[in-house]
Amino acid sequence: MSQQKQSHPDANLHPEATGLAKETVEVAHASEEPLKLYAGWFCPFVQRSWLVLEEKKIPYQYIEVNPYHKPDSLMRLNPRGLVPTLQYEGKPLYESTVLCEFLEDAYPDHAPHLLPKDPYDRARTRIWTDFVTSRVIPSFHRFLQWQPMDDNEGLENARQEFLGFLKEFTSEMDAGGPFFMGSEPSLIDFVIAPWAVRLWVFDHYKGGLGVPEEGQGGEDEEVWKRWRKWLSAIQNRESVKATTSETEHYLPIYQRYADNVAQSELAKATRSGRGVP
Repeated sequence: MSQQKQSHPDANLHPEATGLAKETVEVAHASEEPLKLYAGWFCPFVQRSWLVLEEKKIPYQYIEVNPYHKPDSLMRLNPRGLVPTLQYEGKPLYESTVLCEFLEDAYPDHAPHLLPKDPYDRARTRIWTDFVTSRVIPSFHRFLQWQPMDDNEGLENARQEFLGFLKEFTSEMDAGGPFFMGSEPSLIDFVIAPWAVRLWVFDHYKGGLGVPEEGQGGEDEEVWKRWRKWLSAIQNRESVKATTSETEHYLPIYQRYADNVAQSELAKATRSGRGVP
């Protein structure tokens, strides 16, 4: 069994969080707590839930696992062996967007409150959360995994598809901001944040993201101005910094995606034309 687990092609990765994320784990969340987060430091879906925990300052124990090895402790909680997985009062929960809403509901005394009280705004949050999961993330990976690199037309089409979804998302933002709903962040900001702080992968692997420079956005100038305002605000959020590891350790992971050889469930779904699994 151990040998089979070790054979997964994506399993060879840095074993733990680094940088500010390492400090977050070791200083505040290594000790035993009733609420346990089974996590992989590198995973953007993990970071979604991790951000909510950090924002709301909920006590939790961070447990690092390599989901490509799928330890028995994780499999007992989540039969798919995926992260993030929460253990709450001894009971398992999983799926990142479900976990984010659960944390909001289960810890009402922990501020800030990330889901709006107004039913319309709450429903709107769910609409755009679904948009991120069903549109933004798949197009992010289609662009990143596009092969071959010398197919300029295909690569550009993948780039423009992704940028189109970013523009559509940005067009729904509160005009003042800087966050999606206004002056304070809400759940929708943290649902997309892990991919926003990984946009450097396109400069590194795919010849650039393609967002126009300030003053060069043409008819989309105001949209991209709003995007840059939001991106700066989310990148500088303390919770985002505290859950992000050093870039050098992400590189081998995203190299496999850029070469379209990664064997994660998301990478395989992207190759087959399916959405987020």
